[in-house]
Amino acid sequence: MIRAIALDDEPPALRILSHFCQQVDFIDLSKTCTRTDEALRHLNQFQTDLLFLDINMPSISGIDFYKAINHSSASFPLPMVIFTTAYAEFAVEGFSLNAVDYLLKPFTFERFLQAANKAADFYRWQRKDDSSSEAYVYIRADYTLHKLALADILFIEGLDDYLKIHLDPNSPNGPHPIVARMTMKAMQERLANVNFMRVHRSYIVSLDRVEAVRNKTIFIAGREVPIGASYEADFARRFGKQH
Repeated sequence: MIRAIALDDEPPALRILSHFCQQVDFIDLSKTCTRTDEALRHLNQFQTDLLFLDINMPSISGIDFYKAINHSSASFPLPMVIFTTAYAEFAVEGFSLNAVDYLLKPFTFERFLQAANKAADFYRWQRKDDSSSEAYVYIRADYTLHKLALADILFIEGLDDYLKIHLDPNSPNGPHPIVARMTMKAMQERLANVNFMRVHRSYIVSLDRVEAVRNKTIFIAGREVPIGASYEADFARRFGKQH
């Protein structure tokens, strides 16, 4: 069951979303909010998988609100988002934030169901990624959901609000890196149960791909990755157990 909340400053819009969610058996719309502080308080207290988010609100835009929770240090993973608005011009910026979908008001139940099914598909992929036996990770980039084999990932580089995922040149997705709008924290959570480790504030490496370590530098496929001082002891302990 997908745990969802909705944020919209117009109560009629929330009533429509509530009615539509009641007609599907895989979304539990546990709360509707007309104020951003109310929604933020819920997100900080309860794990939420999906956020229906209006863009045009008086105090802060939905896009800015989602950016804010994306950069927060909340204890729960960032929820998926489906933006809702009456203004089509916001669609491009909404999708740049890896939105699952964009519902243009007024939308029909059929259009809502299409967006809900997209969220359900992505939710299932995320749950698979939590398994240590899963050999793939799914990453949204360039309006595409990429299926990346974990064995093909060399290392991940953090660049402000983006990640550059460096791949084996011979992989189906190589040789160019995949650039995704995602935080290092979110990527760490996705890779928590597999053989990857953060070794620097800006780098996560595949321990299976490490070729050599010298002078606080990791060598992977001819590339050099620095080891941050605060990560050095953990890396030495974990890498040493494998070699």
